[in-house]
Amino acid sequence: MKLFIDGSWSDSSSGSTIEKLSPVTGAKMYDFPAATKEDVNRAIDAAYNSWEKWYSMGSVNRSRVIYKAKALIEKSRKQLEDILVKENGKIRPEAIGEVDGVIDQLQYYAEFARKITGDVVEGENGNRKILQYKVPYGVVVAITPWNFPAAMVARKMAPALMTGNSVVVKPSSDTPGSAEFIVKMFIKAGVPKGVVNLVTGKGSEIGDYIISHKHVSLVSMTGSTSTGQRIMEKASSNMSKLILELGGKAPFMVWEDADLATALKVFMWAKYSNTGQSCIAAERLYVHEKVFDKFMKMVVEASKRLSIGNPEKAGMGPLINKAALDNIAKYVSEAEEEGGKVITGGGKPKLAGTLKSGYFYQPTIVTGVGQKSKLFQEEIFGPVIGAAKVSSVEDMFEKANDSKYGLASYLFTKDLSLANRAAEAIRFGELYINMPGPEASQGYHTGFRMTGQAGEGSKYGIAEYLKLKNVYLEY
Repeated sequence: MKLFIDGSWSDSSSGSTIEKLSPVTGAKMYDFPAATKEDVNRAIDAAYNSWEKWYSMGSVNRSRVIYKAKALIEKSRKQLEDILVKENGKIRPEAIGEVDGVIDQLQYYAEFARKITGDVVEGENGNRKILQYKVPYGVVVAITPWNFPAAMVARKMAPALMTGNSVVVKPSSDTPGSAEFIVKMFIKAGVPKGVVNLVTGKGSEIGDYIISHKHVSLVSMTGSTSTGQRIMEKASSNMSKLILELGGKAPFMVWEDADLATALKVFMWAKYSNTGQSCIAAERLYVHEKVFDKFMKMVVEASKRLSIGNPEKAGMGPLINKAALDNIAKYVSEAEEEGGKVITGGGKPKLAGTLKSGYFYQPTIVTGVGQKSKLFQEEIFGPVIGAAKVSSVEDMFEKANDSKYGLASYLFTKDLSLANRAAEAIRFGELYINMPGPEASQGYHTGFRMTGQAGEGSKYGIAEYLKLKNVYLEY
């Protein structure tokens, strides 16, 4: 694996590398370059020197490049799926689904070629006009996470490029391979020299430098709230625009009249897909007291049936790394110390062979902990959830909103009135009623409170990559 800077592949200028371990076996997979500040400078300078020419090509020509990249990914999609299974530990069906998402994102944003419009506003008299143009920011830094490493690269690159910006991609050090693959497809598609650049390395070593670089005009990052807060601090030096999707703590609410079979099916997806490592994962389970015992029995039985192990065969794969595994175990241990009861799971599964050293953890449900427990307040990011009873609509809404995060939420009810009340009362950027996610390309993916600012997806998401420029004209 290499860095891609100003149209060329290269090693780090220092020769330093980082070791990537398999989440499935814990064994070494490969080494990748640890970029230096010098490498970052070259990448950002290349992006800065190329974006105006890229913008001047026009939106139709830019969209053709994105369409071609999409076609190339479709043609060789199995290769990207394999990367996700091996590098991320995704089970095969989820890897297939993520590649579907990559293709959909590129298709969606390429369709904006003739849809980016401005306005002509009347001035103070008949021979004065105000022309309002939408123009690119210039250099966009895309900082992408490890949990959906291909989809997030596509969701940031596609709107940035469609609107005439250049891009420097900084992927997670846990999953650089999928970013490299997508960048290669854009190169084959004919993106001009310098417009797309890839730098890999530790955020602790080059992250601050990328964000505070004088030529960076917009930073789009998906990751932790603590990282987002640091980015906000560092970006203030040059007043960069920020698009930040940070933590989540989704409440999963099951009312007394819910179709429990549907709720169970969605819960299994919302909690255990991607091994619970998703910003929209169900992180808190609130069930009406009248159906609590029945639903919990259903959930426990289904959780016990979920197979864990080899991502090519199992129903749930590993956590991303050992630190994540240790963190999950700590949350469960602390919940038990608080008086919580683990009603299923609670440890590593017994696996054979090389899987023994993988970062696997059982589907785990804990009852008996209070609302202020870490299990209900902190983002777990794994296959663990706390469950509690609710006795009234007000009780359910109050508990659901009791979070510093505000990304996704779920509600199951047959009561249309309750559904509409929830649409107003649940203070989250997304509410899924009687259905699973994930978010659609045409939906605006955004959150409240500590989940971040701005958003991605839809016409509102593409607008985030454009500035409004006003020209006052008298004739």
